[in-house]
Amino acid sequence: MAAKISSGPVLAATAAISVGYALKTSQPIFHTVTFALAACLPLYFILYRSFLYPFYLSPLRHVPTVPGFPLWGQFFTIISDECGVPQRKWHKSHGPIIRYFFPFGAERLSIADDEALKHMTIKNPYNYPKPIRAKLWMVRILGEGVLLAEGQDHMMQRKALTAGFSIQSIRALTPIFWEKSLLMAKIWREEMTAQSVTTKSYEVLEWLNRCTLDIIGKAGFGYDTHSLEDPEVPIREAYRLVFAFDVSSRLLHGLQAFVPASKYIPAKMNRDMETSRAIILSKATEIITTKLDEAENNIGSKDILALIAKENKKLKAAGEKGLSFNTMRDQIMTFLGAGHDTTATAVAWTIHLLSTHPEIQSRLRDEIKAHMPFLFSDAERYSATALSQADPDKLPYLDNICRESLRYIPPIPMTVRQSIAPDMLGGYHVPGGTVIYVLANTINRLPQFWGPTADEFDPDRWDKLPETAVPNAFMTFLQGPRGCIGRKFAETEMKILLCALLSLYEFERDFDTPDPEEWKMWRLVLRPKEGVTCRVSVL
Repeated sequence: MAAKISSGPVLAATAAISVGYALKTSQPIFHTVTFALAACLPLYFILYRSFLYPFYLSPLRHVPTVPGFPLWGQFFTIISDECGVPQRKWHKSHGPIIRYFFPFGAERLSIADDEALKHMTIKNPYNYPKPIRAKLWMVRILGEGVLLAEGQDHMMQRKALTAGFSIQSIRALTPIFWEKSLLMAKIWREEMTAQSVTTKSYEVLEWLNRCTLDIIGKAGFGYDTHSLEDPEVPIREAYRLVFAFDVSSRLLHGLQAFVPASKYIPAKMNRDMETSRAIILSKATEIITTKLDEAENNIGSKDILALIAKENKKLKAAGEKGLSFNTMRDQIMTFLGAGHDTTATAVAWTIHLLSTHPEIQSRLRDEIKAHMPFLFSDAERYSATALSQADPDKLPYLDNICRESLRYIPPIPMTVRQSIAPDMLGGYHVPGGTVIYVLANTINRLPQFWGPTADEFDPDRWDKLPETAVPNAFMTFLQGPRGCIGRKFAETEMKILLCALLSLYEFERDFDTPDPEEWKMWRLVLRPKEGVTCRVSVL
């Protein structure tokens, strides 16, 4: 079977041969080597890497391939379009497993085959870790927590974290979800009253980011960030800097995936990243130090980290390795970053979709009112007794809307993997080192799974799913042991936020601002470039 020749050995061999030739013929070594490399490199990259290997030698040459010349491949189409949309079109034309190219014949696979996805996510998940390049910028902000850990480290972390994310643990935290959701709604109401208006435009994504940051801080770690009351708190500003979308920031982020040393370029984006990392790392260290002290002294607490610290203490007492201080700190970095931004983005997209489908919004509000009438009463809205009995999981239409929104616009649109050992996927031999994309924003909208209405926002579809809508057709949270450990936390938080907001306000599209769906930017989450601005009216 043909093996790809990498550039390193080619450069080394060319240099060695040219040095030998120069010594034998008494030619200047520098000029001889330079000339040899100048002649060899174009032949290697253009003739071998971009023509001979991909078309005639690659083990992947039998996989249905998107038309195009591998020298530049489909790279420019991919970076100029919404993440996952080009692959959605290619899968419709070429089948559930496709090959395409990044520059210089770099092969990529996109997988949308049910059995292949099952094999990757459930049967053999640890053969498909994230590539090192994909982790480079994320690890600086998210730490090497459960999201980025691999192999045995991931299995150990997942085991230690399970207790903190049980259904019982999350139910115990719902008062915090209600507290912060209702606080955000109250702040809006106070602003409108102060301005003597009943309708006001809000950029809801920024507000939701502040709200979910407060929720994950208090429910996750027993730490209140108070970013709803003070939008300029350092931890919130740190995440604003991380997710900047200006052109230079986007280019540098892309460059660092291929040239890690570029993080030392004295550019604003790199300075911002280091500032953000310092703030997040300092806060995570402060929180974990407090929590470990509480665990050692058996101080009872219901937040997730307290339960994790308690479980970790048990594991160590039983002779197991448990989680180190740095690993526990990295979990906080992971939960702070990924745990607040993903849910905020999901709720923002849901509010946008409800604002463009007023009939769905009205029907959902009616269901909320039927199950939770106290939310519509100024006198009872904050009743601890009523809130303790409110169960958002008992609202079937709300559940349908949340699932459909997460299907239609998945907050995390893709994940990338790289095979360690050779394997078989969908009947094709996949050699070790193959880069593979699992694109939720592709799979979630494919007619092969969802039928002819795959591109429509239709919450009622969840009451009558086609047989083809298998579990792997919904990849928003992934599947298997690498699936999102915080799924239930996020779903509950999302439902409570929607109940709190829709019981007080009606949302309409603000046509004076850009359509959020026109330009979705991907940086960990799939967010609208200009945010989500809605006209918010008091009921």
